[in-house]
Amino acid sequence: MFAPPETGYDRAITIFSPDGRLFQVEYAIEAVRRGTTAIGLRAANGVVLAVEKRILSKLVEEFTIEKIFKLDEHSGAAIAGLTADARILINQARVQAQINRLTYDEDIPIETLTRYIGDLKQRYTQTAGVRPFGVKLLIAGVDDTGPKLYVTDPSGTYIGYQAVAIGSGEQTCTEFLEKEYKENADLNDSIKLALNALALVVEGGLEGDDVAQKVEVAIIDSETRTFTKLSDDEIKKFVEAAQRERPEDTTPI
Repeated sequence: MFAPPETGYDRAITIFSPDGRLFQVEYAIEAVRRGTTAIGLRAANGVVLAVEKRILSKLVEEFTIEKIFKLDEHSGAAIAGLTADARILINQARVQAQINRLTYDEDIPIETLTRYIGDLKQRYTQTAGVRPFGVKLLIAGVDDTGPKLYVTDPSGTYIGYQAVAIGSGEQTCTEFLEKEYKENADLNDSIKLALNALALVVEGGLEGDDVAQKVEVAIIDSETRTFTKLSDDEIKKFVEAAQRERPEDTTPI
């Protein structure tokens, strides 16, 4: 359980504690840990993003709950943490992608886009009068170097991954991915793997007619370099296939 410090070093973002910590950044990281789970997988022929959706009331319009965003034709991002903070970063990433396209007439490299978002987050850890962004972004896409997957955290750090989980189910999903992830898997197998991982942390598992309301899935195919969100029917078909092929030592979905 996260315990706030007993000193006043968390009252200003620019003040380090005696042991070299910025407590406001740690608070932002805690906001991410309490967010919905998001998973990214780099496949042999693309990238998969899958996110847990929590519909807290039957009165909510489902389409307004969005956890995966298109950044450009060849890239997208999944989030864990504060959605309001994420929207600002998503809009900035979209603007930067279009600036690159207008300037160089080509898709922005995924690492360049990730570094820009990381730099923006870092500026909000050293400026008075603001606070860090309480959100992690999984930034995925396909550029001239192939499929790419990066994570940016509230401190501004970014790291590349083959497979990664963030949010409240990070530990459970990471342990599962460490055992089951295969680098040479294709997009279809990676989608099923991501759904099997999410099934371990989604309340009630992935079953029933409302399964498409519990998760959101998007892919970026290496051949077309196009970001695509899966429809509800496609998600249901992949869930059924994942149920048949799930590892025997995991919880059924």
